[in-house]
Amino acid sequence: MNSAKKVLHAQLLIVILALLSGCDRETYTTWTCHSASETKIPMVLRKAQMEFKGGKLDYCGSLGNLSYFAQQCPAQIEQSGTLFTPSTGLLIMNGQEYQCSAL
Repeated sequence: MNSAKKVLHAQLLIVILALLSGCDRETYTTWTCHSASETKIPMVLRKAQMEFKGGKLDYCGSLGNLSYFAQQCPAQIEQSGTLFTPSTGLLIMNGQEYQCSAL
């Protein structure tokens, strides 16, 4: 293979690697939540974590429409301290209810 072809192959490889690295872009959803006593609380769902009120909770799993989150996931996900229903935006954390809307 001559040097012009080697350069072309190297450039093509660089372009392909650059395109593939863009596929690993982080995806997340931002929500704004409120309760009876608080307004405009930001919440972010990023990969398998929920960021809410300065804390991070791990995604423990889902049953039907309910998604469960906790700092440390229990063996039975129904025992997680945080339940979230994305279809309605209802977030229940330690007994406190929040209504959330996706931004």
